[in-house]
Amino acid sequence: MIHMTETLAVHTIEGFLTPDEIAQVTKVLDDHLAATGWVPARPSDGMVPPVEAQDIMAAAVERALPAIRRVFPSVAGVTPWDYHDLGPGDRIDPHLHGVDDPDSRPQRVARVAFHLREAERGGQFFVDTCSSDALWTDRTAVAGSGFAPGTRFTREISHEAGPEAVAELRAIPHTRWTSAPPAGTAVVYGAQLVHGVEEVVEGRLRKLITNLLDGPPR
Repeated sequence: MIHMTETLAVHTIEGFLTPDEIAQVTKVLDDHLAATGWVPARPSDGMVPPVEAQDIMAAAVERALPAIRRVFPSVAGVTPWDYHDLGPGDRIDPHLHGVDDPDSRPQRVARVAFHLREAERGGQFFVDTCSSDALWTDRTAVAGSGFAPGTRFTREISHEAGPEAVAELRAIPHTRWTSAPPAGTAVVYGAQLVHGVEEVVEGRLRKLITNLLDGPPR
């Protein structure tokens, strides 16, 4: 059962990948990009990496599960990873995934973001916290759903919802928490947190993202 605090938590896993694993994943991705010519149409667009990279990332999640479950105890499954590649001028505006259907299974508990390569300037991952009711719906979890009874649910404000939705989020009084984790560190953040990536000023940001679920993915 997912508790509301899990969907609003932030955690870090230092040493999520070793230097050798980072080099292996980077090589697999470089070879794949050279072979396919993939370029994201938008900064928020991702690519599913080849199986060799997926296997390394999956093994890292399995290794990190005891530490992850200290903060996100309901985690029982993980989705395939997506790869994102951002250059100067790219950013991912603040957005909020929300919970579409509390009765469906499996449910997303949290996400994991791993920066394979940091930008030279800018490109920091962030979460925004606030006490405003503007982010919340009137829905609450009932007995029998995947969530603890009484859990409240945020709205869904997608990064693809357009400039008005982004402006609405920016207008809500909030506190921004940016991260600069040590190399090899993964950031785990709850599914009901506003989050995004600040604009890359210089260099290239390469990151991988996955979802942590309360059961095996379908």
